[in-house]
Amino acid sequence: MIATTLTALAEFPSQLEVFYRAFPRELTRWVPDSWEGCPSENLTALEQLCHVRDIELDGYHVRFGRLLNEPGPVLASLDTYALVQERNYATADAADVLAAFRAARQTTVEMLRPLSDEQLARAGTFEGYGPVTVRGLIHYLCSHDQQHLAGLQWLLGKAESQRGPARREGSHIG
Repeated sequence: MIATTLTALAEFPSQLEVFYRAFPRELTRWVPDSWEGCPSENLTALEQLCHVRDIELDGYHVRFGRLLNEPGPVLASLDTYALVQERNYATADAADVLAAFRAARQTTVEMLRPLSDEQLARAGTFEGYGPVTVRGLIHYLCSHDQQHLAGLQWLLGKAESQRGPARREGSHIG
């Protein structure tokens, strides 16, 4: 089971890029009138990329490291919306963000693949989730990935649903 999840983690950067590239350029920073029903954080397409990169580096790299090296650590949750503001996600370069994320995810997978059953069972507490093992955190990371693919598709669905019938052929919301 863990091998399948690690494969999904390794493949995610390519999936994320494909989903992001499906957005017309003018929609990468688009904000819907309502976020009702959004399956991820309320972030534009570009902000979703930045969030995934930062959660990988500042969240999961730190969390896995602490679980593997400390007895029973308490793992912090990160404030997504504070990071959006502090790091000015709206001005980020998507190509740079995707490259940084791809490298960070490769590091994650390389760290996790060789772990023993004993290491995978190391435990701590994850703020907002409760008790967690390394193996459990791997699954949470994969779930987080899927949440953001769903968020990107939701944004495209919302944009498409708000387009007028006359604009459906060859033009996009600006």
